[in-house]
Amino acid sequence: MKFVIAKKTLEIESDAVSDQIKHLDSNFEKAIYFIHNCAGRVVIMGLGKSGLIGRKISATMSSVGIPSTFLHSSDGLHGDIGMLIKNDIVIMLSYSGGTEEIRKIFYILKKMKIKVIAMTGKIESQIWQDCDCVINCSVDREACHYGFVPTSSTIAMLAMGDALALTVSNLKGFTKENLAMLHPLGIIGKRLTMKVSDIMRKGERNPVIECTTKVKDALFVMTNTKVGATSVVNSYGRIVGFFTDGDLRRSLQKNNKILDENIANVMTKHPKVISPEIMATDAIKILKMYNIDNIPVVDRKQKLLGILDLGDLLSEGIL
Repeated sequence: MKFVIAKKTLEIESDAVSDQIKHLDSNFEKAIYFIHNCAGRVVIMGLGKSGLIGRKISATMSSVGIPSTFLHSSDGLHGDIGMLIKNDIVIMLSYSGGTEEIRKIFYILKKMKIKVIAMTGKIESQIWQDCDCVINCSVDREACHYGFVPTSSTIAMLAMGDALALTVSNLKGFTKENLAMLHPLGIIGKRLTMKVSDIMRKGERNPVIECTTKVKDALFVMTNTKVGATSVVNSYGRIVGFFTDGDLRRSLQKNNKILDENIANVMTKHPKVISPEIMATDAIKILKMYNIDNIPVVDRKQKLLGILDLGDLLSEGIL
């Protein structure tokens, strides 16, 4: 019962976003053309809740290769409008278009001959008649009990802003490499740039034994490195097997004297391996595909280089 209002809110807002698809018309297409061919910056304007949404849209555009900045409408009327340059485009966010600040700054922008794209829920409002294009962001109702608090309208405007940003970014040929360059730090940067070689355990942290090792000695190596598995190599350092905690449990069910066995008799031969050049995000898919927690990392000649552990991917925030 306590989730009734929450569920209703999410349903109404979800419908509001879905309904924006019908607003992808010639005006949306014209806005795409203006932004794609903009020789300056895309300046997002708004105030109140629309202003907050505007900041997010501007940030999204900048992060996908569209030079953008946010200007609060009130600040613009107190001198900050001077930041605009000749080839800028303004996207003005106002659901009603009825506020005094919006009206005043709009007419100043027209005098400056700055192209203005309006994102509004009231496309019939008189102020928008002189806009270069008007994107309809109207919703049937707000999610608020009384139909006044900006809820559905703001989420719809945000979604439409994302649609603009990603469409133009695609037209500009924005690549994964471009995205990585603009996000050098944080989780996005890691997911776009980190390879297995950047995360794998090597040296003393890499559990490895030779194929002549006893199981009890293998357990010491596994415990010491805290991986729960060990790679098995031949005298040339090439991978010949893999042994895990799970292998030990299964083996103990068949033979309670397993600890004195040679690892070569109980290891998994021809194990799954991975290249150090594979992207960390692709490595996650491989681990999930085979339902394993760790995997040996080898070079082209099957020489062991390290081990990739699921826990390390989690620690890095890749997963």
